[in-house]
Amino acid sequence: MARLVIFMFFVSFALHINSSFARSTFNVLSYGAKPNGATDSTKAFLDAWAAACSSVGSTMIYVPNGRYLLGPIIFRGACKSSDITIRIDGTLVAPGDYHILGQAANWLSFEGVAGVSIVGGALDAKGSPLWACKAKGSNCPNGATTLSFTNSNNININGLLSLNSQMFHIVINGCQNVKVEGIKVIAAGDSPNTDGIHVQLSTNVEIINSSIKTGDDCISIGPGTKNLWVEGVKCGPGHGISIGSLAKDAEEEGVQNITVKRTIFINTQNGFRIKSWARPSNGFVQRVRFLDAIMHNVQNPIIIDQNYCPHNLNCPNKVSGVKINDIIYQGIRGTSATSVAIKFDCSPKNPCSAIRLQNVNLTYSNQAAQSSCVNVVGKTIGLVKPDNCL
Repeated sequence: MARLVIFMFFVSFALHINSSFARSTFNVLSYGAKPNGATDSTKAFLDAWAAACSSVGSTMIYVPNGRYLLGPIIFRGACKSSDITIRIDGTLVAPGDYHILGQAANWLSFEGVAGVSIVGGALDAKGSPLWACKAKGSNCPNGATTLSFTNSNNININGLLSLNSQMFHIVINGCQNVKVEGIKVIAAGDSPNTDGIHVQLSTNVEIINSSIKTGDDCISIGPGTKNLWVEGVKCGPGHGISIGSLAKDAEEEGVQNITVKRTIFINTQNGFRIKSWARPSNGFVQRVRFLDAIMHNVQNPIIIDQNYCPHNLNCPNKVSGVKINDIIYQGIRGTSATSVAIKFDCSPKNPCSAIRLQNVNLTYSNQAAQSSCVNVVGKTIGLVKPDNCL
């Protein structure tokens, strides 16, 4: 009898412990969402978010298989729960009329949240009609970022597919402790301003084991980015991995402690690019490591451009105030689509300093490529081809 009492006590205790750690689940279907791709489910998703956000303990918002039509949504914190998982087994689709999203800054926006994870799913922003409008030079809206996190921390995005964003696919702005893993980004190679992942004013961000095919930068790194780790990313088509553009504003936070490792670039406009406008700025770039990359037919495998001015329109025609220092390019190999595989075009006022090329082997059409250096100081270690101009 005593043994039975003790056994029942432990069973009761275990159930109590288990229930205290149980995750509350909020299925969007229970809030009126329709998986038919035609019925507006915006309110249902907001109601599910409100329920999860106001709960104490771990919560899950579950999106079953199907297609869910959503307009622009803002998921706001602060929440009582510091552990909210959004599990998506279906596809979230934007309205067919691009003006509905196009006049909003973001489609799916998270503001001031903590401990949010997005797992799986697809986001179909249906951006191609807006790209076509812009290609014609018509009176078109700017377009929306597909997924945005602002002033948030402890964020995870895992296994997500972003399709045909109107503008940027994913933006990390003013955040801390963000991990992006196993995502896929797909948009046409000529789609305008469709950066894959943009990071700015954020600290401790990881982007790993992901594939990005888009019409602009695969990853763009803006002012105020610190402690960014990128590894195992495949890029192309696209404009490569870019720091900048910087010096858009005279007062600007710097970029520092950036590591980009084990990347592959295929038919991209750039490989590793640092770009700044030629205008005064207190910005800087320092302690950047570009390591172990393969370039396949990349137009500018390694480039620093401190006279950045796309389309040569309204160029400032001054000198860049951005200071670029302590940049290492190591273990970079492959082919350039142009004869100049390494180009450093730095500021005459603030020459690039402590630039290091180590074990770099880039060729052009099975022949020797060239390098070009303006206002740059640095050194080479090991084999460096093209013959360096440092």
